[in-house]
Amino acid sequence: MKVNMGSTDKIIRVVLAIVFSVLYFTGTVDGTIGIVLLVLGGVFLVTSLISFCPLYTIFGLNTCKKETV
Repeated sequence: MKVNMGSTDKIIRVVLAIVFSVLYFTGTVDGTIGIVLLVLGGVFLVTSLISFCPLYTIFGLNTCKKETV
């Protein structure tokens, strides 16, 4: 896997994962929407930890800064 996520993108995803988890576990969002947000938050967290997003590859996106040699 080639890294395709920049640090800003990773921070935003981690913050969203935390917000989704808090909304679910405080009971603000429940039911099917709550579970969907919880799963989406988990996906955001995992992709942030590995710095790779499969959807970015499909759409040809890359938020990682280019390395200068």
